[in-house]
Amino acid sequence: MKWDVIDVKAIAPLALQVQFADGTVGKVKFENSHLTGVFEALKNPTTFDQVHIDNGAVAWPGDLDLAPDAMYAQIKSQGEWVLC
Repeated sequence: MKWDVIDVKAIAPLALQVQFADGTVGKVKFENSHLTGVFEALKNPTTFDQVHIDNGAVAWPGDLDLAPDAMYAQIKSQGEWVLC
């Protein structure tokens, strides 16, 4: 699918660069206010830096992932997706 993530890198604390199957590239930024519940583990820089791709989605250890279709829609229209 066009929104499958094919590359992801942590580029700053709480920020990622992602590339999708159709060539779209953009940023994902986390605000501290989003890092609650299951996402609280991402406050740890070591955990955040373990970002990887799992079946076309951005993921981390512990079954944490982001919906690639929602991410794609925001990045395609805004250039970035800010999770707050």
